[in-house]
Amino acid sequence: MKRSEGRILTTHTGSLPRPAELVRLYVERAQGKPVDEAALARAGEAAMRRVVAKQREVGIDIPNNGEQQREAFFLYVRRRMSGFGGQWQRWPRGDVLRYPLFQKAQQAWMANTVAVSNMSPPKAIGEIRYLDRAMVEAECDDFRAALDAAGGGFVEPFLTAPSPGIIAAAVLNEHYPTEDAYLAALGDALKIEYDAIVQHGFLLQLDCPDLALERHLSYQNRPLNEFLDFVERVVATINRALVAIPRERVRLHVCWGNYEGPHDQDVPLAEILPILKQAKVGGFVLPFANPRHAHEYHCLAGALEPDQIIVAGVIDTLTNFVEHPEVVAERLEAVARVVGDPTRVQGGTDCGFDTSAGMGRVAEDVVWAKLAALSDGARIASQRLF
Repeated sequence: MKRSEGRILTTHTGSLPRPAELVRLYVERAQGKPVDEAALARAGEAAMRRVVAKQREVGIDIPNNGEQQREAFFLYVRRRMSGFGGQWQRWPRGDVLRYPLFQKAQQAWMANTVAVSNMSPPKAIGEIRYLDRAMVEAECDDFRAALDAAGGGFVEPFLTAPSPGIIAAAVLNEHYPTEDAYLAALGDALKIEYDAIVQHGFLLQLDCPDLALERHLSYQNRPLNEFLDFVERVVATINRALVAIPRERVRLHVCWGNYEGPHDQDVPLAEILPILKQAKVGGFVLPFANPRHAHEYHCLAGALEPDQIIVAGVIDTLTNFVEHPEVVAERLEAVARVVGDPTRVQGGTDCGFDTSAGMGRVAEDVVWAKLAALSDGARIASQRLF
């Protein structure tokens, strides 16, 4: 994993806006309607090539494929693994329940939104197995071809894969006798994807919103210690799945849910950070731009191992404000002061811009302006820090 030697490197958290036609195809398939799979594959690849080129244009150093060939950051696994079927409705978010007027407004927005919902996932009804490594291999090959077509200029690319914990929490277990057995099966299956991504020369980003989000979702009415036990078990499962991967090739993303809401029931970063540090990874991707967690970069003081980096979220992925580059620079400088070494700091976003197809709240042209502001702010911070 590259360090910010001489200047602050820029990256983001994964998903980027998908074209309307691609979203439509994903939504129709999720609804069980017949879809031309070849047309969908062509649309996904074309969208992926476009976002790779756009990342180069706005100055992103560490890009990815924008998750264009997936309908959502974790739901895509139902097409790569066995054992999933049916559907259920996830628990409502604990913070949203406290504000009925906001909840009503959010429901009205959702009713008029064409999107793939992460809140109506499938269930685990059979044995979880990775069906065919060729599926992730093809995604890696497509991404490599797009990078080559873009003409270089990137520092290093990454691909994302979900935590076994977010699948265990979101996909209701109706097959395995215990949650630990379910987690173990998910870890074994996901290991194939993790290994393939790294073997293709990419950084692996583990998307683990479960390690924070599930406190006010699945565990909202349960004691904190039960949630922390869940976090520990998920991190242990991740470590087993990463056994063949050098830790410096993995970064771990944690957030409290990529949705606009009160978030006043979020677990503090200080409560979960000691457990997150047990993960055998080379760095963390954490949100410090949104108003609920902007102060928590202070938790990084003395928290990272000497060989670990932090991708600091300094761009909000839920508002159409374009951050001023000076604001971006100040945020990056503040994180660098706490960490004590600017070479271990990268600039990033709080989360993805379209974690589930069509769910993004930021207009596509604004997204690219935000990422350009990230690059501009990183240049300003670099002039001051180096």
